Amino acid sequence: MAFKRGICGIIGLMLVVSAPAHAWQTEGSTIGPSGNPLPRFVAMSASKANMRTGPGRQYPIRWVYSRRGLPLEIIDEHGAWRKVRDHEGETGWMLVSLLYGSRSVMIRGKQRALYSEPSLQGDILLTAEPGVIGEIERCDGLWCEVTIDGTSAWIERRHVWGVYTTEEID
Repeated sequence: MAFKRGICGIIGLMLVVSAPAHAWQTEGSTIGPSGNPLPRFVAMSASKANMRTGPGRQYPIRWVYSRRGLPLEIIDEHGAWRKVRDHEGETGWMLVSLLYGSRSVMIRGKQRALYSEPSLQGDILLTAEPGVIGEIERCDGLWCEVTIDGTSAWIERRHVWGVYTTEEID
């Protein structure tokens, strides 16, 4: 009986230790081993990157991504490896050299209008399909200014993935 209790205790501890940092902490409240906040958003710097099941090349490849600039959320760090989450909630490990700190966002949901100013009364400068990636110029309040194919325009923050709800970017 004591053996079973011990095993259950170890399994319970493993579940707590392996839970992502954001599960019980507020945004930006943790500093990872790299000295950067956890969680945080980055973008994929490579045109092709493997997401692995663990932090090392010996671990199996879970997904292969082929979109430079894809926004990813870093939720953990282990040496040169970063545990990332994609826009669909899939998690796995990538080498830090495949990521960079420049910020991007992905249009989500359905086709979205982007405006000349941070207001629904602004002129519509372009319309973007779900999955389109843009570079973040700045985010303030409910709006983010992004650049897509050389055009800078404003979109409501709630329509993109790659920026936190209250995060301000200059």
